[in-house]
Amino acid sequence: MPPNVSTAATRSALLAAAREEFAAYGIAGARVDRIAERAGVNKERIYGHFGNKEKLFDAVITEALDDLTAQIALPGTDPVDYVAKLADYYHAHPELVRLLMWEALNYRGQELLPGQERRVERCARKAASMAEHPTAATARTLFLLTGLAMFPAMMPQLGRIILGEAADSPQAHEEMRDHIAAFVTASLASRE
Repeated sequence: MPPNVSTAATRSALLAAAREEFAAYGIAGARVDRIAERAGVNKERIYGHFGNKEKLFDAVITEALDDLTAQIALPGTDPVDYVAKLADYYHAHPELVRLLMWEALNYRGQELLPGQERRVERCARKAASMAEHPTAATARTLFLLTGLAMFPAMMPQLGRIILGEAADSPQAHEEMRDHIAAFVTASLASRE
C-alpha cells in the first residue's frame, strides 16, 4: 500500500476512534491509549498526525461539522423543513451533540474556539440563505432553530422523565420532530 494511502487510512481510523472516545469521555477524560488501541495503531501516530489530544479533538469536531454541512442543505426560505432535517440528523448522530457539549464545557470562558472563523462563515451562509438581508434577528432565529433541533438528542433523560420511557422510540422521535416543526411554523407565523 502506498504511504499516502496508509497515512490517510491511519488518520481516518484515528478520527473514527477519537470520535467515539471523545463523545463518551470528553477531552479531559479521553485517553490517547484507548483511541490508539481502538484505531489499531501506536499512540505515537496520534501525536504524529495531530500534535496533541486537544488538536485531535478539534479535528474530530471539524470532521463532524463538515459531515453535517455536507448532508443538511442551507435553511433557505423553508426553516421548518431545515429544523426537521436537523432534528433527524442530530437524532441519528447523537455523538455530535455530545461532542459539542464537551466542547462547550472544555472551552467555556474562552473567547475563540479553534477553527471558529470557519464556523462563523458557515453560520453566516445559513443566515444569508434565510433572508436577503440577514439581521441580528435572523441570526437569533438560526440559533434557536439549531437549539430546538438539538435539544431532544442533548437531553434524552429529560425526555424520558417528561414524556415517559417511550420517548426513546423511533415513533417518539418522529412525533417530536413533527412537533418541533409545527412549533417553528406557528412561531414564524406569529411574527408576520
